[in-house]
Formats: sequence, structure tokens, C-alpha cells
Amino acid sequence: MKNIPKIRIKGFEGEWCYSKLEKLSAFSKGQGYSKGNLNPTGNTPIILYGRMYTNYEPIITHVDTFANKKENSILSEGDEVIVPASGETAEDISIASAVVQKEVILGGDLNIIKPHKELSPSFLALSISNSKIHKELSTKAQGKSIVHLHNEDLKKVSISYPNTNEQEAISTFFQNLDNLITEQKNKLENLQKVKKSMLCKMFPKEGQKVPEIRFKGFEKDWEEKKLGEISSKVVEKNSKLEFSETFTNSAEMGIISQQDYFDHDISNINNIGNYYVTRPNNFVYNPRISTSAPVGPIKRNKLGRIGVMSPLYYVFKAEGIDYTFLEKYFETNLWHNFMKINGDSGARSDRFSIKDSIFTKMPILTPSPEEQALISFFIESIYQGIYLQQKKIEQLQHLKLSLLSKMFV
Repeated sequence: MKNIPKIRIKGFEGEWCYSKLEKLSAFSKGQGYSKGNLNPTGNTPIILYGRMYTNYEPIITHVDTFANKKENSILSEGDEVIVPASGETAEDISIASAVVQKEVILGGDLNIIKPHKELSPSFLALSISNSKIHKELSTKAQGKSIVHLHNEDLKKVSISYPNTNEQEAISTFFQNLDNLITEQKNKLENLQKVKKSMLCKMFPKEGQKVPEIRFKGFEKDWEEKKLGEISSKVVEKNSKLEFSETFTNSAEMGIISQQDYFDHDISNINNIGNYYVTRPNNFVYNPRISTSAPVGPIKRNKLGRIGVMSPLYYVFKAEGIDYTFLEKYFETNLWHNFMKINGDSGARSDRFSIKDSIFTKMPILTPSPEEQALISFFIESIYQGIYLQQKKIEQLQHLKLSLLSKMFV
């Protein structure tokens, strides 16, 4: 079999070279620094091995962590490749980054590779992280709770590589792809900021009757209604075991099949007879609290099918109000204060407790049906934009992984 990749940049041909890494590089170790040495007012940029896990970049062009330089510090000369010497898993530890910047402190627990002229640092970093070298190094990493990788392990691996022009072309291609993914992530972040802002400004703040931002042609004060006036509790039980799919209410994912959320069913056919039948567009309050849902989440069943919910949840049906409008209202924190005043965390610190009779008295300001529909359409369009942007990023990331597997030998 010829030593060539499955996919190649146009204009390049011929077999790649093959050699032990120790013949193509010099090796050393970082030293002397830990997280406690980081100092925002320090005089020298520094890279610690932890950055490789928390903020991985195949090519590090900018360093924004600093420390005060000690004697005998190891400083980059530019174009080093660093590989963590310690990590939690063999897969995680077998990654590399090229350091472009000069005069950067290379901290302890970093293996440092200085490639000779035959190897581009960025190409070498990509190869270690994604080619057969990655799998080989993963088998060499040793340890249980903490795994270790040494320069001796790195020296013994073999690398396939083309001429330096093709190496640079491959590195530039993936750098441009990374830049595109970063650009799309920035767009997603901006959309999420718009969503957060609109949810804040298109519903009246506590003590007010109109929102900060409003569609032209609407001027009347919003009307306060109690939740019990625009909804009714679902009391239908699954006593005949007519429905078998159990739903759960996730603060991040909304109403989702228990099988999808936990990878297995917590409930079974013998214990769901007492569960509430939950139909499309029913709302569910989950009393389990979290950082993102400090009083528990309220979500709408948007799955388009009937399932059942545990009696631990409060299931209700909206009446005389736009489903999407009410759903977006519960995405705000405008109702949280009512919950905190009228409920408590109960006997379990991870659950919020509020009586049904009090819960249904929750005040909700509502505009006319026409204004509700416009708000619903506008905010839902932002959510749809966020979803499409997330899918675009996922597709680019899948494309990158596919190309990484096919553009290296």
C-alpha cells in the first residue's frame, strides 16, 4: 500500500516519507510552574499543561496567562510543539499544540518537541493529535487515576509526512477551517445574547404593565392573570397502561424521552400506572433545582406525541393563551421571585417545594392574543436561528473530524 492519504490537497502527489520522530526532532521538558504561579500582572506569558485540556488549540498564536519569570525558566523560541506529560485519560493526553510565540514560559508537565527543518511544527501537532500517532501514543500512556506520557514514548513513534510545502498547505487548510468554526461560534454567541435580551425586554419587568420593547400598534397595558385562570392541572393517570414512553423534564433539553436522556428507562411497565398522561403542548413543572433552573424548570411538550410523567412533576394544560408565548415567558426569570417568596427548597436541597394551590396563583401578565402571537413568532424565529447555527457548527465539526481522519497517513 502506498504511503499516501485518502484525501489530498490539489497539486500535491507522490508518497509521503516515513521516519521515527526522534530522527526529526529534539526533545526537552518544561519545568517549575503550577496554577498557583499564574499572575494577571506577571511579566511573562506562560503555558501550563492544563490549557491543553481547557482551551485546546492545535496552533497557539496568543497566550493570555502570565507569571513572573523565575531563574532557569524554559522559554519558547517559537515553533515548539508541546504535549502534556500528565492527564486523566490516555486519549486526552495524546494531543499536541504548536507554539508560535517566542519568549513564552513552558511550565512543568509539558513535553517539548523542537522539530527539525523536515517537519512543520503545526503539521506535527496535527499529526500527533489526529493521525495513527495519536492511537499509538494512547497505548503508551501509563497510569490509573493519572496517566503519564514521556519524551521517550514520543521519540519512538513513527510519523508519515510529505514535503514542507504540502505540510504547510495542510496546516493552513485546517487553520482556516478552525477560523470558520470560531466565526460560526461567535455568531451563535451573538444570537444567544439577542435571545437573552429579547426575553428580558419583550416581557414587562416586575411592577410594570408594558414591556421595554413592543411591536408598533400595541399600546394597552398587559393584563395580569393567575396561572390557574389560563391553565388546568392534568389529572389523567395512565391507569390502563395505554402509554409506555416516560418523559423527563430537563432544564437544558426540555421535555425529552427518559430513554434518550438517561440512555435507559428509569421507570418500567409495572410502575407507570400512577404516572400522568402528558399530551403534546402540555406544560410540566419539574421541582428539581439547578444552576440554570434555580426554582425548577417549566417546559412544554414539543415532542408531538403522548407520554407519561412521574407524579413528582406538576403537569398542566394551557387554556386561552398562546402556547409559545407562555413557553417563552417561562424561559424568563420573571416568575422566579413569586416562587421564592411562596415556596422553599423543602426537605431535599435539590428540590423546590410549593403547594399546587399556591403555584396556580402565580401572576402572569398577558397582552392581547394578537400581540402574544407576534411575540411568539419573533422570539421563536430567534430560537430557530440558534438551532440552525448550532447545526451548522456541528456539521463543520463533523467535516473537520472526517478530513482529519483522511488527510493524514
